[in-house]
Amino acid sequence: MLNNQKTALITGATSGIGLELAKLFAQDNYNLVIVARNQNDLNDTANELKIKNGSITITPISKDLFNPGDAFALCDEIKAKGIIIDVLVNDAGQGVYGEFKDTDIERELGIINLNISSLVILTKHFVKEMAGRGEGKILNLASIASKLPGPWQSVYHGTKAFVLSFSEAIREELKDSGVTVTALLPGPTDTDFFNKAGMQNSKILQDKEALSNPAEVAKDGYDALMAGDDKIISGFKNKVQVNISNVTPDSSVAHMLYEQQKPVEQELRNNDEDK
Repeated sequence: MLNNQKTALITGATSGIGLELAKLFAQDNYNLVIVARNQNDLNDTANELKIKNGSITITPISKDLFNPGDAFALCDEIKAKGIIIDVLVNDAGQGVYGEFKDTDIERELGIINLNISSLVILTKHFVKEMAGRGEGKILNLASIASKLPGPWQSVYHGTKAFVLSFSEAIREELKDSGVTVTALLPGPTDTDFFNKAGMQNSKILQDKEALSNPAEVAKDGYDALMAGDDKIISGFKNKVQVNISNVTPDSSVAHMLYEQQKPVEQELRNNDEDK
């Protein structure tokens, strides 16, 4: 179904859930502005999407959203190109694995900038334009991490709690504006997230079949966005985990996550000590 060539801006669009969302928008005839750090990856993604739909315009823009200044520069560049953004998808995000006392603070500050600061900058800029036109859609990638304390990923879980709370708050503010805000809450998904976070040895990753399919997660988020829903937890097992956590003391949930996400080496060492 055609939609008069509306345009979607997607950050983190060259892999994982972001790429799968880009495919869905392309399938529905949206022009795309795709954003990531690596220009070669952007060009490859643009070519891939063009094969799926040659009638759309794809604008790849390389920006490093770990630097909030690049988020402002992205807004300026899109404005200079005269592109109207009808849908904003804030997908870009990263985590870092390890106990907080041991992890690198500069890496964590960069993650806070990426997951929070740049997301807020882009949302601020484009929501003003959307509200001025009386229509628009925003999809923010939260996570079931936003609902759960996350030992071994404390900063990542904290940033996603911000994303969910922020999304719910501005959704209420915008309820009469014609602009909708939707939060997508996936669980562990088969993407490059864990490799980038240095989580290959995490206990939670040992059963690869338990990871969600990024295409299925993207479809859940896309459908919720188009329906104007406030949020969607993707995957039955993730819904169950969040529901259980809602009636379980936070300290118990934190301990459960600590055990689920600790390194395999530590699990083996503890088992040996118990023998």
